[in-house]
Amino acid sequence: MAAPELAQTDPEGIEGVRMTWLNWPRSKVEASKCVIPIAASIQPIRPHVDLQILPYAPLRCKTCSSVLNPFCRVDFTALIWICPFCFQRNHFPQHYSSMSQTNMPAELYPNFPSIEYSIPNNQNPQNYNPVVAPSPIFLFVLDTCMIEEELEAAKSALKRAIGMLPDNAMVGFISYGTQVQVHELGFSEMSKVYVFRGSKDMSKDQVLEQLGLGVSGGRRSGPGMQKTGGGPSPLAGAGPNSGINRFLLPASECEYALDSLLDELATDQWPVAPGNRALRCTGVALSVAAGLLGASTAGTGARIIALVGGPCTEGPGAIVSKDLSEPVRSHKDLDKDAAPFFRKAVHFYDELGKQLVSQGHVLDVFASALDQVGIAEMKVAIEKTGGLVVLAESFAHSVFKDSFKRIFEDGEQSLGLSFNGTLEINCSKDIKIQGIIGPCTSLEKKGPAVANTVIGQGNTTAWKMCGLDRSTCLTIFFDVSSSEKSDPAGPNPQLYIQFLTSYQSHDGQMRLRVTTVTRRWVDSSLGNEDLVQGFDQEVAAVVLARLASYKMEVEEGFDATRWVDRNLIRLCSKFGDYRKDDPASFTLNPCFSLFPQIMFNLRRSQFVQVFNNSPDETAYFRILLNRESISNAIVMIQPSLVSYAFNAHPVPVLLDVQSIAADRILLLDSYFSVVIFHGMTIAQWRNMGYQNQQGHEPFAQLLQSPHDEAQLIIRERFPVPRLVVCDQHGSQARFLLAKLNPSATYNNANEMMNSGSDVIFTDDVSLQVFIEHLQRLAVQAS
Repeated sequence: MAAPELAQTDPEGIEGVRMTWLNWPRSKVEASKCVIPIAASIQPIRPHVDLQILPYAPLRCKTCSSVLNPFCRVDFTALIWICPFCFQRNHFPQHYSSMSQTNMPAELYPNFPSIEYSIPNNQNPQNYNPVVAPSPIFLFVLDTCMIEEELEAAKSALKRAIGMLPDNAMVGFISYGTQVQVHELGFSEMSKVYVFRGSKDMSKDQVLEQLGLGVSGGRRSGPGMQKTGGGPSPLAGAGPNSGINRFLLPASECEYALDSLLDELATDQWPVAPGNRALRCTGVALSVAAGLLGASTAGTGARIIALVGGPCTEGPGAIVSKDLSEPVRSHKDLDKDAAPFFRKAVHFYDELGKQLVSQGHVLDVFASALDQVGIAEMKVAIEKTGGLVVLAESFAHSVFKDSFKRIFEDGEQSLGLSFNGTLEINCSKDIKIQGIIGPCTSLEKKGPAVANTVIGQGNTTAWKMCGLDRSTCLTIFFDVSSSEKSDPAGPNPQLYIQFLTSYQSHDGQMRLRVTTVTRRWVDSSLGNEDLVQGFDQEVAAVVLARLASYKMEVEEGFDATRWVDRNLIRLCSKFGDYRKDDPASFTLNPCFSLFPQIMFNLRRSQFVQVFNNSPDETAYFRILLNRESISNAIVMIQPSLVSYAFNAHPVPVLLDVQSIAADRILLLDSYFSVVIFHGMTIAQWRNMGYQNQQGHEPFAQLLQSPHDEAQLIIRERFPVPRLVVCDQHGSQARFLLAKLNPSATYNNANEMMNSGSDVIFTDDVSLQVFIEHLQRLAVQAS
């Protein structure tokens, strides 16, 4: 149940692609009988040790624009290649003339299904300055409606971040409370600020006009106002908009000015009446930030990094009224349509997301507050732009501080933040694309491969990813067009899919990653053996979880638990081995054996059970579920549990209450939190201080081991998980108990309980009861 095999191998390989089914059913009817949708999870720019980077432009098919790949048929004497997608014959250009079967270009090597092209900037479709790669822009937006300690913690995190930025990165700063202040960093004589009213919605043109960056000329910057950074910048030579250099300066030039500005920055001075919330205009602040970035040169990568300390109560994007007696919306309010601000705010952020996507810019949100801040409303803009989001309780908490630092780190720890990505998909004739769930936006590019049904961002064969990083993962849903007559043993039993990801890497270079995969068509009407052998249960579980979360958001009154149950029963009924109406005879092929228990944990997870979570937390969990790799998403759904004991190596144990023992330490990794749980006896010995006494070194080592392992997990992960250290029967033991299978509850404690173990006070069914019911329902004659 701890699924220990997840970490050992690299199932994604160089392709970065995993599919629910390795072999595809031939017709639409057969595909629907498979229960689990045909879907692929892809990490578009996942690094790999064998990935080749080619310094020249790719060779494209003149009919369908797919790129030369190892699956093309090549005639070396006539210098012709045949595209596997549209069967077009293409001639090789002159510079390929020296190739032969023993001297092939890298893109034709069968062990390079993924390859990357480094595209010179002057071949760019987006009018980059050919002289130099554009510098990325970081525009910080800081909420000042906070208590002194919180603001100080946020300011010190910002100072550290600005010190870590590359010297050529352009930096801007906006602070807001009841009003929005845009700070002019290029005016060194004194601090100069443009103020916007927090209650008024501003269009991009109005923002630029007020800042003196309007196309019509507006106010021209006078002498001293304009200060152009040394060397080329994304803003240099922007014609009438060159005045933007007053607000955005290279990090090397404005570090001192920003440090002194932050030192002087105080909490918002606007008076707050007793019984009222602070007036906070997050919506207008983000709108102004997007407007300001709209003046930069097209194609420049930019991030708005917002540090938010509470709910928006003023202007567009408000999520709650000023009156403290009115609580922030809950899931119940959303279900009953009793959240008056919700739809308006979602519409506002949807429009803001569209504006940012058209500019190619990213929205990152770091929210640190005990109350909700509006992540549920902002989710649409964050996901559309591929932004990062971190939810913490305070700006002084390690979850915020360490996660914020990770964004700016380079080297081994770098997230590989990249900009301006587009993903295009080419596929064989009978394959249709329904859509993508994940951090991207549809570019509405129609084509024969577009399916009639839409899931997520659909109706297209191309998507925009304003921000993407090494671990960004997308789920693509496919459909098989009904071609019953096609003979699987006919001329081509293989199907082909090509993923083309162009993006601007973190060092400013334009890259094109080409990944071409092939899978086999099978005729499932002749038997299920090929389908069964090609089933990937981890991918299937994550795809079902993402689809259930998506349906919970878009379908009114959707019952996720029943939907998951129905799919699981149908799957077991189709692929299980049994005699009708005899549950005892039921067995599942090893390829499906983990699937029922992952579904059991999915039903109990925060993705399906929203009770006890705020809408903000649910939105946060779903954003991460949709963008993380399969192995990370599996840990979110089914945490891993490792046991530490005397005279034994650490071993994975069942995610079950019976794994608790008085003389064990348990380490639970549930992705969002890492829990170190000390058994009763271990906790007593530790409290007596045995670990500090001579002769008890093995005990000290036992106490230290899970901490070392926890630090390894925390160092590798973004956002940084919360570390909980607790003892058996302590108040924080709930972090572990909530995730365990309740095989021993107050009802059956006498039969089930081992000495030193624990019981869970719940009426939830245990995994054993769940499996018994599943077997009974799966073998019923339909």
